[in-house]
Amino acid sequence: MRYLSTRAAASDASGRKRFCEILLEGLAPDGGLYLPEQYPQVDDFTLASWRSLSYADLAFEILSLYIDDVPDADLKAICHKTYTPEVFGTPEIVPLRPLEAGLQLEALSNGPTLAFKDMAMQLLGNLFEYELARRGEELNILGATSGDTGSAAEYAMRGKKGVRVFMTSPNGRMSPFQQAQMFSLQDENIHNIAVDGVFDDCQDIVKAVSNDLEFKRKYRIGTVNSINWARLMAQVVYYFAGYIQATKSNAEKVSFTVPSGNFGNVCAGHVARMMGLPIAQLVVATNENDVLDEFFRTGVYRVRASADTHETSSPSMDISKASNFERFVFDLLGRDGDKVRALFHDQLGKSGQFDLSDVPAFKSARATYGFVSGKSTHANRLATIRDTYGRFGTMIDTHTADGVKVAREHLQPGIPMIVLETALPIKFAATIEEALGRLPDRPARFEGIEALPKRVQVMPPDAVLIKRYIADNVH
Repeated sequence: MRYLSTRAAASDASGRKRFCEILLEGLAPDGGLYLPEQYPQVDDFTLASWRSLSYADLAFEILSLYIDDVPDADLKAICHKTYTPEVFGTPEIVPLRPLEAGLQLEALSNGPTLAFKDMAMQLLGNLFEYELARRGEELNILGATSGDTGSAAEYAMRGKKGVRVFMTSPNGRMSPFQQAQMFSLQDENIHNIAVDGVFDDCQDIVKAVSNDLEFKRKYRIGTVNSINWARLMAQVVYYFAGYIQATKSNAEKVSFTVPSGNFGNVCAGHVARMMGLPIAQLVVATNENDVLDEFFRTGVYRVRASADTHETSSPSMDISKASNFERFVFDLLGRDGDKVRALFHDQLGKSGQFDLSDVPAFKSARATYGFVSGKSTHANRLATIRDTYGRFGTMIDTHTADGVKVAREHLQPGIPMIVLETALPIKFAATIEEALGRLPDRPARFEGIEALPKRVQVMPPDAVLIKRYIADNVH
């Protein structure tokens, strides 16, 4: 299995790489994102044979289709080390919970940091440690987080040999619980950088540093954001797991609704569907920062400036520049890297938007790729949290509420709808209290976390200063 950049010229085979090369790299040297040369196809017999597997064994079967430069025994051991009931709370790892007729929640938030990012990040931490030990190398991870990626990465990498984490986040724009999860860590290999700006400023810094190839190579810079293919690949597994739990035979279809800001979570669903998983619809649920909803409705992809990015009660989706979206556009445009580069590097850089409404592939995108979308506001969020708790006794977080609200608009008779739960309610306690008049339950291990000493550096949104900070803290 070889990987290519979304901006690679079709005639250029020299940039094709193996999995372990891109695992530690993040962005491609040309600024694009890596994807496999083709998606492995899962036939009916294979899918049926996977129905009896544990989550760890299912993960191995799927990951082994994409990874052929790690011995099978080692990869299987990594999967079994990662996906355990002790770490994720249940034998199913991602159990389905029925909510109402035709609608279920897939619980992805039972890991160490109570958010779906743990599903991939725990695997990534073990893969990094394995590959770095095999090479006798070190890696400095530079990341950007709007709330959940940062803590999931830090908890997965803390204490890992050969790994340091430099995590940028928008100063003051995460929930107090999210900030405390990250900033209270005292491990020497964890560095928190609060950037005076919004998430997109943090993401731009990560990309700017990654595009400085000399600095990137000198300081061994890698990434754990969803621009890293390994993370997205790990997320593909829970689409298969959800489908298997929701159906009795492969003749059935399901739909998934995914709260989405950076397009990584739902892009994994796109990959699963391209592999042959019988998915009817992939429903993209946005908050007030509705860049993705606008695109799927109109064909116009229009990023917002920092000043126009709303601060909402589902803050992990306060994103106006969906970095993973480039992977889908690459497939949409027939995997034409030249066209993708023209759109994302040239046109987006100059005008801040592009329009695919007249492209035939976009007009058939719903039928070909299953994408539909919708938007949820703060008022919708509160109403959905109240309704879901009042009718079913189930408390959901603000992002999952966005998903449930939009999912209800796209239900189809006879096709189960699975909403991906993205976090536990405690991570957004203030809004839950506003909706329900009570605070959500807090796991005992997180009691008093907001009062713990904080270890964080506040900095302006300046890639040069961030690079200097990294250089000063790499020993």
